[in-house]
Amino acid sequence: MTDSLIEAVKQTAEIPGYVKYYWGYQYRLGLEALHPYLSRLGAFAPGKSVAEIGSAEGGVLAAFVKNGAYSGLGTDIAQERLDFGERIATLESLPMTFVNHNIMAEEPLPEWIGKFDLVLLRDVIEHLDDTQLALQNIKKIIKPGGYLFVTFPPYHSPFGGHQHTLASLPGKIPYIHLLPDFLFHPLIASGRPADIEEVKRLQHIKLTPKKFIHAAESAGFQISHADYYLLRPVFKMKFGLPTISLTPLSNLPLVKSFLSLEAAYLLKK
Repeated sequence: MTDSLIEAVKQTAEIPGYVKYYWGYQYRLGLEALHPYLSRLGAFAPGKSVAEIGSAEGGVLAAFVKNGAYSGLGTDIAQERLDFGERIATLESLPMTFVNHNIMAEEPLPEWIGKFDLVLLRDVIEHLDDTQLALQNIKKIIKPGGYLFVTFPPYHSPFGGHQHTLASLPGKIPYIHLLPDFLFHPLIASGRPADIEEVKRLQHIKLTPKKFIHAAESAGFQISHADYYLLRPVFKMKFGLPTISLTPLSNLPLVKSFLSLEAAYLLKK
């Protein structure tokens, strides 16, 4: 696709190739999938304010700002990624702000309270130790009647243990993370140390659709909409694969937890 911001990023020598790649497919995900999806569900319209928790370089967030959001806030704990996000936003003077912030360890800033019509939390919640606390903290920055959009891979799904992040052959095997520890841990011992530690941590969190829905309702959210995917929307941007929804089958046993590579929820405050 031809887009002025994509072309500007491609032509900026100061932005490394790996950042261009990651930001590029995230931006396309926002433009081609998430913006039309959330607009159709009534969660976004031009003139709304949008925040993304765990935004990295802000590719998805930039797509919403380009489509009429009057402001965008991106938060993350990786300062280098936020710096690249700011650099990209300045290419077209997009009204975006990037702040280093940990939604679990820090209170939202006072100027964020009740400010945002839509908050995005994509593939982050499964890494947070206390699901309900994270949702309660995020709820503080959402306007009354506003929305939180959350996606995550259910833990019992083929790669719900994030074993695919390991630089090892066993990490490419679906469902291997469901083996007992005495079998699983030796198989992943040759991976990158930080990734091994995170995979082991996710074994304790084990975020499932049932657990998430309970946490969301306990935090005071209403489940406005839910979708489940065999092939995720982002796979089109990364691999050229079609999106395949499991939502019509999601009430069958095991579908949500064991077959869905992505669970997506639109929560209303």
